Amino acid sequence: MRLLLLIILALATLLPSLAQAYDILVLQSSSSSGYAQVLKGFRTNNSASQRVIVMSDYAEVDVVRIVREDRPRLILAVGDTALKAARAVQTIPVVSVMSLATISQRNITGITMFASPEQYCKLFTAMSAKRVGIIHNPGKTGWYLEQARIAAENAGIQLVVREVSTAKETPAELATLAGKVDALWMLPDTTAVTRETTEFYFRFGLEQSIPLISFASSYLGFGAAAVIEIDYTKLGRQAGDITNALLSGSRVSDLPVAYPLGINRADNQAVLKKLGLKFVKP
Repeated sequence: MRLLLLIILALATLLPSLAQAYDILVLQSSSSSGYAQVLKGFRTNNSASQRVIVMSDYAEVDVVRIVREDRPRLILAVGDTALKAARAVQTIPVVSVMSLATISQRNITGITMFASPEQYCKLFTAMSAKRVGIIHNPGKTGWYLEQARIAAENAGIQLVVREVSTAKETPAELATLAGKVDALWMLPDTTAVTRETTEFYFRFGLEQSIPLISFASSYLGFGAAAVIEIDYTKLGRQAGDITNALLSGSRVSDLPVAYPLGINRADNQAVLKKLGLKFVKP
C-alpha cells in the first residue's frame, strides 16, 4: 500500500512536466509553400520545441482544449485561419504571421502582411508621383491607411483615396480617379482587390498611362510597374526573434505589431519604358 502511494505521488509530480512536452504550438492554416518558407525561416532563429498542426487537415481543431491539455508557452499562428482559431485562446501569448486580419487582442502580437508605407512612398518619390490613388475597404485596411497618410504627408505625396464596401464597387471608384492621379497603389485589401477586380486596375493604369504599384511579383506579368514583396523566409526569422523575446520573459505589450523587415522590390522594365519613366532606385 505504501509503495502504491509512493508511485501515485511520483506520477503526480511527473505528469505536469510530461504535459508540457513542447514550448510552441504552431497553427498552420494550410500546407502551402509560402507557409512552409515562413516556418523554415522561423526554425533558423528559434530552437524551442514545437508541435505543428496544419488546420486544413482537420474538419475542426479545438485549440482551447489543446492548450489546456498540452500547456504550450505560446502559439505561433501562420495565416488567417490559424489566427482566427488562436483568438479563442487568451491565456498565453500568440504571435501572428502571414495574416491580413487586424491584430487587436491584448495577448496577440506579430508581423503584418503589409510592407511599411514608407517603403512605398520612397518608390513613388523615385517615380516623381505626387498624387497616388488608392481603393480600399476601411474595415479591412483602414488602420494601414492611417499610417500611409502620415508617411505620404512626410514625403510630400497626396493620397487620393476611394472607399468600397464590396468588390463590385471597385471598377466605378477606379473610374473616378481618371485624370486625378499620377500612380495607383494596389493594397492587399481582400475587398478592393479580388480575382474579378484585378483586371480593372491594370486596364485603368494602361488607359491613364500611369504606373501601378502592387504587393506581389505575380502582378508584374499583368502590367504592374513595380512591386514590394515580403520575403517569407526573413518573415519567419523575424517571427522567431519575437517568440524568443516572449519565451525569455518579454510581455506582449512590450512587442507591438511590426512591419516586415525583409522585403524584395522588383520592377517591370518594359512597363516603365513604355510609360517613359526614368526610374531611379529609391
